[in-house]
Amino acid sequence: MRHASIPLQNAMRDIAAEIDRQFDQLLPIPADPRAGLYQAMRHAAIGGGKRLRPLLVFATAKLFGVDRECIARVATAIECIHVYSLVHDDLPAMDDDDMRRGKPTVHKAFDEATAILAGDCLHALAFELLADERTHGDPFVRVELVQCIANAAGPAGMGGGQMMDLEAEKTSFDLPTVTRLQAMKTGALIACSVEAGAILGRLPIEGRTGLRGYARDVGLAFQIADDLLDVEGDEEAVGKALRKDGSAGKDTFVSLLGVERAREQARILVEQAIDHLHAYGNEADLLRDIARFTLERDR
Repeated sequence: MRHASIPLQNAMRDIAAEIDRQFDQLLPIPADPRAGLYQAMRHAAIGGGKRLRPLLVFATAKLFGVDRECIARVATAIECIHVYSLVHDDLPAMDDDDMRRGKPTVHKAFDEATAILAGDCLHALAFELLADERTHGDPFVRVELVQCIANAAGPAGMGGGQMMDLEAEKTSFDLPTVTRLQAMKTGALIACSVEAGAILGRLPIEGRTGLRGYARDVGLAFQIADDLLDVEGDEEAVGKALRKDGSAGKDTFVSLLGVERAREQARILVEQAIDHLHAYGNEADLLRDIARFTLERDR
C-alpha cells in the first residue's frame, strides 16, 4: 500500500477483512463431492487482491449513510463478478497465467474444469446475493443493482472488453479503440461499484452525474497505471506475470503514448476525477484518496 493515506490504509485493511469474512461465511466446504469446487472458489476469492471495487462501494454508499452489512453484501457480489473474471481470464484459452495475487491460479491449483465451474459459480453467487431481501428490503433497489452489475459484466461491459482484448492480439488498435476496450473491460465494473453505492443510497439518476464522471476517470487512470506496472513493475510485488501485453503484441496506453505521456494522462484523469466530487465535502475524502492511490500503487 505504498503512499496510501492512513485513512485509506485503514479502510483497505478493514474492507479486505470484511470481504474475506463474507466469502468465508458464504462458502463453507460441504462434506460431499462438491468439496473441490468450494475449495477452488475459496482459493480464488479469499485473501489477496486490492479489493478496489468493494472499497468503492463502501466509500460511495457511506456518503448516504447506508447500513454497513447491506453495503458488505453488495460489495461482495461485485467482488464475485471480478474474481470470476480473473479465474476465467487466467485459463489457458485466455491469458494462460500461472500466478494470480501471489499464488497459483485456480486451474493450476486444481484443474481447468474445476476453474471453469468455480468462475461460473462465483458469477451465479453474485446474483444470488443481490436478489436476496437480506441485501436490501426494497425490491426496486435490488432490481436496479442486478441490472447495473449485469450490464457491467456483459457484452456491453467486461465481457465485451475481454473479447476486444483477445482481438487485440490479431490486429492493431488506435488510442480511441484501446480507450473503449479498457472502459469496458476494466472501467465498467469500477463504474458499477460507484453506481451501486449511489443506488443503495437511493440517489436519483439525475444526481449521479458527478459520481459517474469520477468513476469513469478513475477507471481509465487505474488501467493506465496497470499498463505502467506491466512495463515497470516488479512481478513479486504485483503477484502475477508482467510484460505479457508487449510479448503478445497488444496495443496499450503505454505502447501508444509512451511512458511519460501515459503517466501524465493518468495524472490528468485523477485530477478530473477529484474535480467531479466538488459537490461533496470531507465525507468524500476516501473517494479522493482512492483516486490519488491509483497512480501511486505498486501492485
